[in-house]
Amino acid sequence: MKPADYLIKGVSLPDGKKADIAISDGVIASLSNGFKGEANTIIDGSECVALPGLVDLHTHLREPGREDAETVLSGSRAGAKGGFTALSAMANTSPVADTAGVVEQVYRLGQEAGLLDVFPIGAVTQGLKGEALSEIGAMADSVARVRVFSDDGNCVFDPLVMRRALEYIKKFGGLIAQHAQDPRMTIGSQMNEGVVSARLGLKGWPAVAEEAIIARDVLLADHVKSRLHICHLTTAGGVEIIRWAKARGIDVTAEVTPHHLLLTDDLASSYDPVYKVNPPLRTESDVHALREALADGTIDIVATDHAPHPTEAKECEWQEAAFGMLGLETALSIVQKTMVDTGLMNWVQVAERMSITPARIGGYESHGQALVSGSIANLVVINPTQKWTVDRDLVVSNSSNTPYHGHELPGVVAHTFYKGVATLINGNLTSIGGM
Repeated sequence: MKPADYLIKGVSLPDGKKADIAISDGVIASLSNGFKGEANTIIDGSECVALPGLVDLHTHLREPGREDAETVLSGSRAGAKGGFTALSAMANTSPVADTAGVVEQVYRLGQEAGLLDVFPIGAVTQGLKGEALSEIGAMADSVARVRVFSDDGNCVFDPLVMRRALEYIKKFGGLIAQHAQDPRMTIGSQMNEGVVSARLGLKGWPAVAEEAIIARDVLLADHVKSRLHICHLTTAGGVEIIRWAKARGIDVTAEVTPHHLLLTDDLASSYDPVYKVNPPLRTESDVHALREALADGTIDIVATDHAPHPTEAKECEWQEAAFGMLGLETALSIVQKTMVDTGLMNWVQVAERMSITPARIGGYESHGQALVSGSIANLVVINPTQKWTVDRDLVVSNSSNTPYHGHELPGVVAHTFYKGVATLINGNLTSIGGM
């Protein structure tokens, strides 16, 4: 019997049980107590937890067009560093991913990088302009087999266009992921509308601008009996609308970002543009509502909304700065800090919210698999007892706009395996990871 490629000894599974995980030929060859065979690489997992490889349904990889901020390769490296084995590349590139040609380019770049699966998300409308539908059918039939469509960065504001999109994707089981933002109520908005914005003299972005679109779109989804996903939910009112819609049996899912689980609009008082994000950081009460909704399943998943920007786009006056912050390398630590260490969720629920459910929503069949013998060896091993300090100069993204610079966070991603091959060992990217 040939040796296993890797053996992770004494690691805790999400349910707390200990096991030896042997990986061979791209799959979990065995999951047992006391593996008796040999292995080419042995890893001590005694202080660690193994989870299915993380799946991000909302990533900005910027390529093609803004390779100064990120590329598919650099974003894949950041994903592997953060424990991800699948990323969903948003369509707001240049050119926009609104044709089969562009999504196939992004898909092939992901295949060439070989660090994780990159699933392109297609634009709902041509040029993200919200007017005419994009080549949805051609993208669905392409090599990339796109199933998720979003104008993220822009809201599909016209209700007739949104209805037509929801109807169109039904034929192949697709999904519309909506950036819920009424553009007319948020013209010139810089941050959350509230006490802090009034004190700082910055144009506010009201919660109702998000909630009104969510309410409209869950009703549209119900009317046409189609699938709707709400991107980066941020308000307590939005949570209640999603909860109401699910109680009615409407086919809607929702995501929350790590930064909206932790950070609040008080941080804008520093005028540091690293905290300028779309949608904006909200209030402490919104943060608590989001945490509770993620814990009880009203919010289905965590998605990073990883939004890299070059230095000049963030190190400037607040009003001129770009919206967005990095998320891939810190996501699991933020979820541990806000949800696990607070007792709101356990590791089984983390696996569901960050791997199993996003893979199901996206239709990524080779991801989000339970850690059992014979499953594809996409997994991450985290040491939840260790802490680390975020350093923007050490991130592997092409950009450095992390809001956590200098913060000590719990949970070190120790190892990442993609299709049975280690892309991260002992916290370091392997040669496969481009190091």
